[in-house]
Amino acid sequence: MRKYALLRLLLSLYLLYFAWPYVPYATTQLEKLFWLSWLAFVTVVIGANLLTLLKLSLPPVMEQASSYTKEERQRARQR
Repeated sequence: MRKYALLRLLLSLYLLYFAWPYVPYATTQLEKLFWLSWLAFVTVVIGANLLTLLKLSLPPVMEQASSYTKEERQRARQR
């Protein structure tokens, strides 16, 4: 889990590194709106991955460790 979060964080920072020099060249309103939305999206991605790395948020349901034991699962299936 932490490996993937670190990989996503590094990838988003890599993309930001290459996109940042082009931001000042935006002249029209549409270009400025695009860069603003793109930078907001990158900020959300970086923030979410930092929260995952620092373990401040719960992982997705499918990646959470199961709290059931094998016996409890078998009892639940038999019902």
